[in-house]
Amino acid sequence: MARDLNKVMIIGRLGADPELRHTASGSPVTTFRVAVGRQWRDSGGELHEDTEWFSVVAWNKLAETCSQYLSKGTRVYLEGRLQTRSWEDQQSGQTRYRTEVIANDMIILDSREGRASRDPDDYAPPAGPARPPRGSPQPPAPPDIGDEDIPF
Repeated sequence: MARDLNKVMIIGRLGADPELRHTASGSPVTTFRVAVGRQWRDSGGELHEDTEWFSVVAWNKLAETCSQYLSKGTRVYLEGRLQTRSWEDQQSGQTRYRTEVIANDMIILDSREGRASRDPDDYAPPAGPARPPRGSPQPPAPPDIGDEDIPF
């Protein structure tokens, strides 16, 4: 039996704060947009950049988590599936379509320190690993392990 696959994995940054709503039955749903950039060189060696925007929808517990912990500029890994909705535009009478990522997993890629102190309009990633403040005690060095101590 053949199996089909509809799986999306993206890493990008939120373009705005997520919006949490509840359905008539009370289910939480959060929507937000994620920008994913790419760079490439053409045959002449010229560098090109492109940004693709994805509309993301999260439901239930994941919706609440996204609403609570994500904000504009947060770097995030999302996993889910593509879904296209259609509806009739009331003004023009035309059928409209929207393709969305229905998220089923999310991992925040920014450090907690970076999220707490980031200016939402600043999309630059953190400069490097966090360092302990000066004067704080340094963690002890790991013990020196010799070849005879390795169990294999």
